Amino acid sequence: MRDHTPRPSRRGVLLGGAVVAAGTLAAACTGNSEDDPAPAAQAGTLGGDNDKPGTPVTLGFSAPAADHGWIAAIAKNAEAQAKKYPDVTFKPVEPTNDINQQISAVESLIRAKVGALVILPNDGEQLNQVARKAMDAGIPVVNLDRVFPDKLSYRTWIGGDNYGMGVSAGHYVGKKLKDKGVSDPVIVEIQGIATLPLTQDRSKGFADALKSYGFSVTAKQDAKFTVESGNQVASNLLRAHKKIDALWNHDDDQGVGVLAAIKQSGRKEFFMVGGAGSANAMREIKAGGVLEATVTYSPTMAASAIKLGRLIAQGKGMADLVERQAPQSITLASETITKDNVDRYMPLGFES
Repeated sequence: MRDHTPRPSRRGVLLGGAVVAAGTLAAACTGNSEDDPAPAAQAGTLGGDNDKPGTPVTLGFSAPAADHGWIAAIAKNAEAQAKKYPDVTFKPVEPTNDINQQISAVESLIRAKVGALVILPNDGEQLNQVARKAMDAGIPVVNLDRVFPDKLSYRTWIGGDNYGMGVSAGHYVGKKLKDKGVSDPVIVEIQGIATLPLTQDRSKGFADALKSYGFSVTAKQDAKFTVESGNQVASNLLRAHKKIDALWNHDDDQGVGVLAAIKQSGRKEFFMVGGAGSANAMREIKAGGVLEATVTYSPTMAASAIKLGRLIAQGKGMADLVERQAPQSITLASETITKDNVDRYMPLGFES
């Protein structure tokens, strides 16, 4: 479901979490411009009026085609956020999963001399050069999620924390099993594509968190971020293990298939944790059943990227920080959604 290129392991500025960040960045990004007599912190005030109309800016936007729910939500979040600002002209190009077509589309935005570019590349390495071309032309690039390897190719990177997803899932599983007094649990993990660095980061975070409780993964198998692959892998694991205590599925899109396999089997002896924060998963959590939680990797990060692009193009900073300019790197935290807090997150879920 997620991108198939490496994500950075850097820990940038944490803004409260992947889901919360998109909803609160407007407040966080209320700060000073270069013309202000003093930074907000020095002036003794926090907050400001960055959301009020400012210098008009055209924001170019490029992302892959919506071949699954998460990517579709990326585009929707970006467009919806841009529409909130009367000073923003939103200029998206045709989404595509073809590398060369995306390069050409970004080049058209460079020729149009947009004020800033928000790019979620199909492949960060292969689009690195065209992003650098934009930066060299004086167009700041907000690199969304899939990272460009050359830091000179982007002004600011914002994205999720794959390792943190695994840590969040591992703590939920580990604590629940420890509280139940389970001494030798059978813990099953359904990955995305196992060869991808992002999947490896998620698995490592999960294993590291479980280790702190004295537990480890009993069996894991990779799926392909699709409903069909999730269904097939879950069916295989259910047949192979007559007793399971906990299951972590990396991705809520493929989780639709995982849940279908579980329901068909009639198995109820274990609990499940999902990944990404889809609306489908949240409804399952709220209804009660085997799926008890999901850990966020929210496409609302696209809305935050639009906010950042606008601020950077207008030369503004973020009042919750002392610095006068937006940060160079923002890694959003992975939060845990359960029945206790699902109503709070439901409006921000995406449809698988």
